[in-house]
Amino acid sequence: MGCGNSLKKGNTSEKENSDPVSTTHLLSSAAITEQPGDLMVRAALVIQNWYRRYRARLRARQHYALAIFQSIEYADEQGQMQLSNFFSFMLENYTKTNDEDSALVSRLFDNTRQESKDREDYLGLIDVPDSYDGPRLQFPLTFTDIVVLLQAFKQQQTLHAHYVLEVLFEARKVLKQMPNFSHVKTFPTKEITICGDLHGKLDDLMLIFYKNGLPSENNPYVFNGDFVDRGNNSMEILMILLVSFLVYPSDLHLNRGNHEDFMMNLRYGFTKEILQKYKIHGKKILQVLEEVYTWLPIGTIIDNEILVIHGGISESTDLNTLHQLQRNKMKSVLMPPMPVNQEVDVKRNKSGSANVEPGKVESDKLPSEQLTKHEWEQIVDILWSDPRGKKGCYPNTSRGGGCYFGPDVSSKVLSKFQLKMLIRSHECKPDGYEICHDGKVITVFSASNYYEEGSNRGAYIRLSYGTTPQFFQYQVTSTSCLDPLHKRVSAMELSAFRILKERMIARKTDLIDAFQLRDYSKSGKISLTQWAFSMENILGLNLPWRSLSSHLVSIDSNGSVDYMSSFDDIHIEKPMKDMNSNLIETMYRYRSDLKIIFNIIDSDHSGLISMDEFRTMWKLFNAHYKAHIDDSQIDELASTVDFNKDGNIDFNEFLRAFYVVHKYEKPKTPFS
Repeated sequence: MGCGNSLKKGNTSEKENSDPVSTTHLLSSAAITEQPGDLMVRAALVIQNWYRRYRARLRARQHYALAIFQSIEYADEQGQMQLSNFFSFMLENYTKTNDEDSALVSRLFDNTRQESKDREDYLGLIDVPDSYDGPRLQFPLTFTDIVVLLQAFKQQQTLHAHYVLEVLFEARKVLKQMPNFSHVKTFPTKEITICGDLHGKLDDLMLIFYKNGLPSENNPYVFNGDFVDRGNNSMEILMILLVSFLVYPSDLHLNRGNHEDFMMNLRYGFTKEILQKYKIHGKKILQVLEEVYTWLPIGTIIDNEILVIHGGISESTDLNTLHQLQRNKMKSVLMPPMPVNQEVDVKRNKSGSANVEPGKVESDKLPSEQLTKHEWEQIVDILWSDPRGKKGCYPNTSRGGGCYFGPDVSSKVLSKFQLKMLIRSHECKPDGYEICHDGKVITVFSASNYYEEGSNRGAYIRLSYGTTPQFFQYQVTSTSCLDPLHKRVSAMELSAFRILKERMIARKTDLIDAFQLRDYSKSGKISLTQWAFSMENILGLNLPWRSLSSHLVSIDSNGSVDYMSSFDDIHIEKPMKDMNSNLIETMYRYRSDLKIIFNIIDSDHSGLISMDEFRTMWKLFNAHYKAHIDDSQIDELASTVDFNKDGNIDFNEFLRAFYVVHKYEKPKTPFS
């Protein structure tokens, strides 16, 4: 099933072995007089050594490409987490703004509040027509419904919105009865399977079920979060898992991951997927889904000795607190608790919109505020943290949320709560899993080909009482997976350097300023060390810049870097002819954050935002991010993209005007 299934350490059966290698030049003339057997042995050793160096170079290139993918992924998550600071900033400063600004802030938070949705009001309005030829579910659900769904999704059919909502409502009802941590027991004769991130990759889930069997009373599973986002089939995966959970609620366990979060879905694709697949009823599905997320358990404890959580722990992780807090009050990690002295009262006026009145407390109205700051931080830590080899607990600067925890922290927390092992996910690993902290911490990641075709294998774990974990690896097969290793690595490199170049062009002005600061002779050249330092200082990606330099910049025979060559093959198209470069880069750099804020304000998903709302939103954004863009420039830009001059902007089209053109690419037409 998977091209990675048969690969073991030292296996050299892959196609690159067939690459022609001439050994004639490798043998000295003196060797010709040796015995034929000796000559063959020497030739074999030379070829073997060459091949080992060849593979080592390919693996190094693959390692660098993966480092680029991961660094940029984490930098994006860091930007996402920083949105929580933006929302906090707005709440803390809205009283200093005028009425118009205050109204927009209140509207923003009004749209993020969650109220329990009524099943009858939703399902009663959605009929399944006779013409619908997709899968039909029968409630109460049975094993047959799992099979029906799997077969339908293999044929790329879409489940009707009526059934999607019915599954979500049923799941909410059952999840509400569950504790924060599911407790599971295994036996020597009854194993449990633990899967990590799937991220919308349906083929990986299908392959797991093919190799390991469907969920049942005798084949229990734990799915450890991040079912959705990034992949194209998040809805299909979510429906399979929830239907399986409803059939086997005691044998299929679903932990919340950091992507089971409506704010994360806005950036990483699941919201867009739902609105595309369910154009009419997508908004209803999103509203119910937001609440289902909040009721997902936050962890699983196996045999009272193995803790399974999505991210990790910190030195302050307290399982007693985590057992007792009201998990459904964590709407999103991006909406932190309000400071006590900034609590507000949200009241509705006659039109149904919200007004914010400072200084009044109505604690059940705003997201997450019923969790204390300590409780909120406890959940953020277990959803976002990563293990590292260095001792101690320190901020997770790569992701911007949670912490890095060392082996001493693992030992301390596990010992405190009489646990032996932590199994977590959250990080892509080349082999699908990784063991660290003296065997006390295991990472399992189940989405193969996560960054790019051939970038990594997926894995799952099987556990039974009193035995060591068993690891099973796989990789979904496609035609490119059968290519020689060098071709797969080259494709990965190309993709990795494209996204790295896009990160560089978004900071072009800042990078040039940093380069010129070190160009004392004004020659246009600096040393490689100076270039690498400037790149890291501005981009903050923690990459081996000296090793990557040959792919990114021109270096002369003296080792000096022509720093402007960093931008030779890429540029950002201008929506307006005389547009300020700093504004272009700022808009491009923060386009994802701006789109999330817009999508929250655009509560009816009309795709339109008024000019006044746009100006107010940008003013707040500009104040917090210190982008230093003149209001006049924003007004001019907004007027330019208000094509029909009706006072509204199609904000998604507006952001699409800022796009990167790589060398040799055919330029797009703006707004096409």
